[in-house]
Amino acid sequence: MEKVTIPALREMKRDGRKIVGVVAWDFQIAQIADRTGVEIVSVGDSVGINLWGHSDLLEITLDEMIIVCKAVRRGTKRALVSCDLPLGSCQKGVDCTVRAAARIVEEAGADMVKLDRAADFPDAVTAIVRAGIPVFAQFEMIPQAAESMTSKLVAGAKRLEEEGASLVDFKHSGPVAGPAVVSAVSIPVIGGMGGGPWLDGRIRMAHAAIGYAASALESKTESYANVARITLDALTAYANDVRAGRQIKGGVPVKLQS
Repeated sequence: MEKVTIPALREMKRDGRKIVGVVAWDFQIAQIADRTGVEIVSVGDSVGINLWGHSDLLEITLDEMIIVCKAVRRGTKRALVSCDLPLGSCQKGVDCTVRAAARIVEEAGADMVKLDRAADFPDAVTAIVRAGIPVFAQFEMIPQAAESMTSKLVAGAKRLEEEGASLVDFKHSGPVAGPAVVSAVSIPVIGGMGGGPWLDGRIRMAHAAIGYAASALESKTESYANVARITLDALTAYANDVRAGRQIKGGVPVKLQS
């Protein structure tokens, strides 16, 4: 299967073919996502909150992101691998941001870096691109904000394109501002939260799509599976076998002495 490239994503936008992105944080999920044929596997800094139990997004470090991205890189052969720059790196100046981006590419093997709140850091976008590193630029509209913001959002997206961004992640785009931004730029505009079919593609956390989190046990939100419930049932059955003195499933068979 041919490896996805940034020019190929632009061609998909021109042809009206939707781009599929998945957020993954480990080798196993990366392998599965890649096998489905998604175009982008994104290593999100939300790993700290959603997988490790941190209370604040800012707790994630660059070194931790590199470890996670290395695992995803090992599991991804076809899709583009994007890795988030921790927000703390961007708040230490442009030079620090570029050095962080270079580490993510050189040490972790990412194909591009994702810069949250990119519209607030245009100089960083320019500097990273000049260093030869593609940028996945994220910006967003405040949920339920007036559609009068559309012109401002279009201008922001155009500026990100001018600064050299390869992709835009438009959060909370809405059915008015979303299509306007998509039409205003030649680079693909995809989105997760608050997005819709009006964008060039969508991105979704694999763990949310499959109902992996413990919170999915009681959740009423529709997802593509409920792995949390399957896991709870499986581990309960395993515990029951152990307590009843039965051989566990998947273990190496052992012949009991008579």
